[in-house]
Amino acid sequence: MSLVRRAAPDDAAELLRLRQVMIDSMAGSDPGTDWHAESLPTLRGRLASDEDFGAFVVDHPERPGALAALVVGTIEYRIGKAGNPHGKVGYVFSVATDPDARRRGYARASMDELLAWFRERGARRVHLTASTEAEPLYASLGFVPKPDPLMELKL
Repeated sequence: MSLVRRAAPDDAAELLRLRQVMIDSMAGSDPGTDWHAESLPTLRGRLASDEDFGAFVVDHPERPGALAALVVGTIEYRIGKAGNPHGKVGYVFSVATDPDARRRGYARASMDELLAWFRERGARRVHLTASTEAEPLYASLGFVPKPDPLMELKL
């Protein structure tokens, strides 16, 4: 039996807690958590009904009701091209492991489940942004660095 399971709406608060663990690990991030209360109903709704939103978790073995790890991704549509004629692209945007549950293979097992979920839905490519610490994991799963001219506009 796999340690990894699909996240349910009741997991939403724990997903936000672990997402904050990820956010807090990034240099220059905002450590505020006031946004959690506003985000919680939306996240519960997405976990309940969104077919293009995949969240996979591992329950914490020592803390009942807590999560040890999470991975979250979405399927996005882009106009097709060579190598991806249907235009489905997976995007991984949250990977986090509780600090006291690291080095147990939870992130890898969760990523394996998310990648299988992407394949089942016809995604031909998967994108993510990797921290330096996480690059070896993603490289071992077959991800390769790409020069990315990402730009952002805050609305």
